Amino acid sequence: MYQTGRGCSPRQDSAGARRADMNQTTENLRGERDRRSFLKSLGTTCFALLGAKAFSGNWPVLEAAASPGSEPGVMSPNEDLMQEHALLNRVLLVYEEAVRRLETNKELDPDLLKNSAQIIQHFVEQYHEKLEEDYVFPRFEKAGKHLDLVRVLREQHKAGRLLTQNIISMSALSVFKNPLERKKLAGLLSTFIRMYRPHETREGSVLFPAFRDLISPQDFQKLGDMFEKKEHELLGAEGFEGQVQSVSIIERQLGIFDLSQYTPKSNSPRDMNYSV
Repeated sequence: MYQTGRGCSPRQDSAGARRADMNQTTENLRGERDRRSFLKSLGTTCFALLGAKAFSGNWPVLEAAASPGSEPGVMSPNEDLMQEHALLNRVLLVYEEAVRRLETNKELDPDLLKNSAQIIQHFVEQYHEKLEEDYVFPRFEKAGKHLDLVRVLREQHKAGRLLTQNIISMSALSVFKNPLERKKLAGLLSTFIRMYRPHETREGSVLFPAFRDLISPQDFQKLGDMFEKKEHELLGAEGFEGQVQSVSIIERQLGIFDLSQYTPKSNSPRDMNYSV
């Protein structure tokens, strides 16, 4: 018989281990904030030492760290968008684990799946994709570049939002107990994963690198400032780091947080065990 549970998992750690993991995540998030503070300090120092002329076009790396008229050290738009893709990928791993459990009648808390889909809805669709649709895609459309790609990306955003709505509505105990409905839900999750893997890699390998050439250094940095402000307006004081923490909690409850579990158990290809 199919079982459900509230955040339970055969691989769930002891309470002490979970507290240790939470402490480690908190330290990691503090480290990320310290990194941003360091970047701001670095940008101020570089600008003071080198002057505005150093950022006229011959210093592309330093230009991203500091630019006249903008807050030094704020991450570039591309860096912001790419790190958000990394968080999307972590939720896709949660979806993959959910599909595995749904298809094999393993225990799965409906709330964990619903919370994951709501992160997609709030962080990816209402924030990340809105930035792309408002500030990235229009520049390509105006320049007449990568038009077919942008068109498909827009269509996939719309399709993804519909899938997410259906996933949220089906993340219920009654669905999990019905074999046909459970199969349908697993199919929705698999469809979402199959679309977003190539979607985000095409953006990261084609669109974002080309985006840098469509905007002046000054406007590029101003856009980074604006992305940072919008992040905290929508996501609160914790911003991106708070979303990372939320996903980490879900990963722990599903027993997929520990990165070492994905390492092959043997150095011999013939003896490697690829199962998790």
